[in-house]
Amino acid sequence: MKIKLGTVLTLEPTFTENAEKYRCKIVDSDDHFVYVDYPTDTISNRTVFLMDGTQLRASYVEESKAAFAFQTEVLGKRKGQIPMIKLSYPGDAEIIKIQRRDFVRVATSLDISIQFEEEKYQFVTDDISAGGTAVILNREVNFKAGDEVSLLIPLAFNNGDIKYVSTTAIVIRIWDRDSITLASLQFSGTDEIDKQQIVRFCFERQVFLRKKNLD
Repeated sequence: MKIKLGTVLTLEPTFTENAEKYRCKIVDSDDHFVYVDYPTDTISNRTVFLMDGTQLRASYVEESKAAFAFQTEVLGKRKGQIPMIKLSYPGDAEIIKIQRRDFVRVATSLDISIQFEEEKYQFVTDDISAGGTAVILNREVNFKAGDEVSLLIPLAFNNGDIKYVSTTAIVIRIWDRDSITLASLQFSGTDEIDKQQIVRFCFERQVFLRKKNLD
């Protein structure tokens, strides 16, 4: 197991409309589970009581400053010298190395609706992160670098959920790659909940791409 005892985990609920974060410490582990002390809310510092079955994204930083994340689930509680929560551990192969969390960029084709002034466009993304997206332009557009556009992005998750992110973005540049024209867009009106949904989507996409490359 890569995770050491004493490692501090940041937990984020996967299926919630609230942008919540909890902090806890690993106090015991085996090949399939980790046991953590009761987590506390990172803002209020109050103890959080998690229901069995709660789906979470766990992230942590190693001594080398490298950051990692994995999907986990609350499996129960265990009594000991301190009360502990039992979390599933998916195995070392499921741990994803991450960069600055909010801006991990993944290649993906998503339908995206763009509105500029009175005109609407339907395009497909080339990649996405919580900071922005690159869009493949298959027709002429009226917007240019420096313009602000409105976006509607549907995100499909592994459990079948579809979340719609509505935000604004600044056009950074329009450029060519081989025979493709792309527009680089930087999100400018993304609230914390929508950002959390994009981060969750990017993480699931990373896991999928990693498994695909290992096959």
